[in-house]
Amino acid sequence: MNNLIQINSVTKDFTGHRALDNVSMSVPKQSIFGLLGPNGAGKTTLIRIINQIIGPDQGEVLFDGERIRPYHVEKIGYLPEERGLYKKMKVGEQALYLAQLKGLEYHTAKKLLKEWFEKFDLTPWWNKKVEALSKGMQQKVQFIITILHKPQLLIFDEPFSGFDPINVNILKDEIIKLKDHGATIIFSTHDMGSVEELCDEIALINKAKKVLEGNVYKIKKEYAKQVFKIELAETSSPVNSIGNQNFEILKESKKNGLTQAVIKINNEVSTNELLNEITKIGNIVSFNEVIPSMNEIFIKKVSEK
Repeated sequence: MNNLIQINSVTKDFTGHRALDNVSMSVPKQSIFGLLGPNGAGKTTLIRIINQIIGPDQGEVLFDGERIRPYHVEKIGYLPEERGLYKKMKVGEQALYLAQLKGLEYHTAKKLLKEWFEKFDLTPWWNKKVEALSKGMQQKVQFIITILHKPQLLIFDEPFSGFDPINVNILKDEIIKLKDHGATIIFSTHDMGSVEELCDEIALINKAKKVLEGNVYKIKKEYAKQVFKIELAETSSPVNSIGNQNFEILKESKKNGLTQAVIKINNEVSTNELLNEITKIGNIVSFNEVIPSMNEIFIKKVSEK
């Protein structure tokens, strides 16, 4: 079984509203899986179904090949978008309490928490009340509590919200380490830059339906349009001299003594043919395919009727 989570034809209705419509997807083991979609698309509903907070009206969710059951909750760590700690409790006391709810023995939990608090510069706040912590510090505490019991599946819903760039990078590094140590991660976010940086696979939900799923690199290549950005030195003639039914010159300009061009080739022509034509008019300094960003793909798919 290569998938930790398998979602099969899940449908969920609320009064007068279909939140999920026959949604299926596969989350590979030890991967970072991006669950994407605009607000109201159905992502949070799906996350709640995986966490067994609510159940599907139709379809099923499998955890490591087995239909998901209440005891699987112990194997899941969930960091929701809406954070919540008890403001009047001391930070360490609350972290210990929540860690024990996850099944950790007191002394083990305390040892692990002390290590994580030191790593995240939270040690001076151990005996402070939660209300004394900044939003970012509270989120660090909740992140630690989410991962402390080393669950097989981690679900992060907008985990970088409210963090400064330094702490975002710290969190990203820890998420990658968790994956390297065997965790499977579902990562829900609107930050497409983080998706490109972290995710192996993605699924995009729009208006309750899955509209895209697959490997991030393969999806980007699939949406590429045979467009290339080229820089030339010592050109003997303008780039537009090669323009014909095979090559469309989208842009040509001069910068710092170099000729820059953006060229689209038709699907019947190989990249080698373009290279052959370009080398006739100048020396190639750089040659790169223009690959669309996940943000561009996201907007395109969500805008489709």
